[in-house]
Amino acid sequence: MPVTDTELGANLSKYLLLAMTEDIFITQHGKLVAKLTNPFQNKLETAKSLFGILPQTMTLESAKEERVNEI
Repeated sequence: MPVTDTELGANLSKYLLLAMTEDIFITQHGKLVAKLTNPFQNKLETAKSLFGILPQTMTLESAKEERVNEI
């Protein structure tokens, strides 16, 4: 479920409860910035859910650099 950072801040308790059963994708200015998930979720399933978020041509270093430049 996608939610803006503003909405998350205003209704944190609601989203913490929802995170027990589904992933919450947090956006800021229209970009995905974080994922709120159940800490007891299967780690393999978590890794699979993240697959494909970054372009195949992007390296970890370029992703970090892009994120730092946005701030």
